[in-house]
Formats: sequence, C-alpha cells, structure tokens
Amino acid sequence: MESKRQRQVAEQIKRNFSLVLQQEGSYIYGPEPLVTVTEVHPTPDLSLCKIYVSIWNTDNKQDVIIKMNEEHQRLKNALAQRIRKHIRRIPAISFFIDETLDEMNRVETLFDRLEEEGQLPKE
Repeated sequence: MESKRQRQVAEQIKRNFSLVLQQEGSYIYGPEPLVTVTEVHPTPDLSLCKIYVSIWNTDNKQDVIIKMNEEHQRLKNALAQRIRKHIRRIPAISFFIDETLDEMNRVETLFDRLEEEGQLPKE
C-alpha cells in the first residue's frame, strides 16, 4: 500500500521524467524509438524509484534500456534539475520495460485470429 507522499512523488517524477525523455531521449537512444513513462514506483523511504517505460517503434527494446542505463547519470541530473524544488532528496532511479501494452496487443491478436477461425462463440 503506497502512502500519499509516495503517490505524490511518483506522479511528480513521472511527469518530469517524461519531459526529460522528450528533451534528452533522441540524443541517448536515437530518434526512432518512442519511449513513454508508464509507471513510477518509489520505495517507502523514497530513496529509490523504479521507472517503467513502454518502448515502441523498435524491435530491440532491451537495447534502449541499456543505452538509458549507460546515460543514467545524465538522465538523473536532468530529472534533478526539474524536481529539486519539490523533493528534498533526489531518489536513485532504475529503468524497467513495461510489457503491459505488448501483452495487450498479443492477446488482442490472439482473439482476432480465434474469431477469424470461428472458434469464438457467437453473441
């Protein structure tokens, strides 16, 4: 159960890190991939934030995460510049791929195929 402060910090980081990716992203992983911040989960002591990103328009999603990790300090500094007046201690950040949208598309494709084959019951 997240506290109210955790939710506030998560929303602040999500909003501002999205802007950081808009400004710095093309320099880090190139102009092709579309990277979107989907969720932020801070620890209860607010010392670490897990940032989940959705990556589109590329086949190698792990490569984007690797490039973001290589430029970790640059991204953290850009985030810190944006939130330093709102958060006393800037949390450590780590990046993870959010597979939710990929899984949703995979299930939707499966249902479409089952419907085409006539294996779904009629309404």
